[in-house]
Amino acid sequence: MANKGVDARGVELSGERARRAIANGVSVFHGDLLDALAGYPDAAFDYVILSQTLQETREPLQVLREMLRCGCEAIVAFPNFGHWRVRLSHLLTGRAPRTKLFPYEWYDSPNIHFLTVTDFRMLAEQERWTIERQICLSGHRRVPIWRNVLAETAVFQIKSGKGCG
Repeated sequence: MANKGVDARGVELSGERARRAIANGVSVFHGDLLDALAGYPDAAFDYVILSQTLQETREPLQVLREMLRCGCEAIVAFPNFGHWRVRLSHLLTGRAPRTKLFPYEWYDSPNIHFLTVTDFRMLAEQERWTIERQICLSGHRRVPIWRNVLAETAVFQIKSGKGCG
């Protein structure tokens, strides 16, 4: 916030994490993401960022719609469940995938939706969102081809075309 001179706000479900953020000077809404977003007027922000959380939300489509309602653009980063290691783990073990990126047992995972790069692109098309930018990564390296298979993480910058100039 200080380096970029931005007015930033956060949302955190965990009470302890919210307290730590506030102690570090970050303005944080403690509670559910959809409740927090609903409290903001249309086009209240230039950007709304959701990093590594979409797959953990109960209503991801509603979260994305709310992000694009209260923000001119949204930046969404998520783990790609289409990555070849996830596919191979599932194929070879016949069990819910466990990899370095997804180290949880199926019953203890925070992930409740398993989306891929292709899934997100199809949703953007269905919702008529514009993908302004897409970056797919494997570790810290960009993945230029076969993104749905080779990318561990995807980052999309999207906009809806409503509300912002």
